[in-house]
Amino acid sequence: MVGLKPSDIPPTPAVKFLSAGTAACIADLFTFPLDTAKVRLQIQGESIATGGTKSIRYKGVFGTITTMVKTEGPRSLYNGLVAGLQRQMSFASIRIGLYDTVKQFYTNGKDQAGVGSRILAGCTTGAMAVSVAQPTDVVKVRFQAQTNLEDTKRRYKGTLHAYKTIAKEEGVRGLWKGTLPNITRNAIVNCAELVTYDIIKETILRHRLMTDNLPCHFVSAFGAGFCTTVVASPVDVVKTRYMNSAPGQYNSALNCAWIMLTKEGPTAFYKGFVPSFLRMGSWNIVMFVTYEQLKRAVMTSRYSLECAA
Repeated sequence: MVGLKPSDIPPTPAVKFLSAGTAACIADLFTFPLDTAKVRLQIQGESIATGGTKSIRYKGVFGTITTMVKTEGPRSLYNGLVAGLQRQMSFASIRIGLYDTVKQFYTNGKDQAGVGSRILAGCTTGAMAVSVAQPTDVVKVRFQAQTNLEDTKRRYKGTLHAYKTIAKEEGVRGLWKGTLPNITRNAIVNCAELVTYDIIKETILRHRLMTDNLPCHFVSAFGAGFCTTVVASPVDVVKTRYMNSAPGQYNSALNCAWIMLTKEGPTAFYKGFVPSFLRMGSWNIVMFVTYEQLKRAVMTSRYSLECAA
């Protein structure tokens, strides 16, 4: 350990795995109201009312948040938070925490990875994460779409009740509803998010515009959030609509997209774009900055322990 600094010790896959899940949960705590507003805007216009939302019109991200607070109370902004945190611990841990490991697999351990290897790694970890965490995503979306109005019957009383009810009424397949569009969406999101963050950060460091510290992580995360929102919004809207739909409302995710296009026009695919960007941008900033700091803190602690041994 002589001559080595904490920053010289590469974090292990386990450290990245746990740091990514923890950082994603912290990011969700800060940005969850924006995500809830995004879901409400995305499902607006559905032919079947989702618990009373048919009579309420949402306008813009802050207008949606204000309307929800006035009609349902502040707690409504955190509908589905438990499922959201469950999702991040299982989802982000895999798609972000294992990204570098899978990237090295595709490059046969080489330090320099091409864009193709990065994209393959992003697609792989994104698909793996969805396969594991899909039920938590379904429950989260259902809760966020559910209103807390007094005269409206709630679909689910709690997180466990939601899992049980969906499995009972729609079968186990109901918990994996929308898996295909979600895999598509997360392959796109993972590639846009992680690859863009990777490339922006490497470019900044290569040209010595900044050092590997918080400002660099902030700029890289902001750029990644913007690119991801632009690319992923259409798939995200279809995914949200399909997962929240009643049984039989849509034949498939493609059918959902076609109905949206014919009944609401192309702009329907970008419903909730502003809250999506506000949420994605702020989520990326909090998550990546926290992720980098957690990795550094864990490796510093490990370095201190090994030096003391």
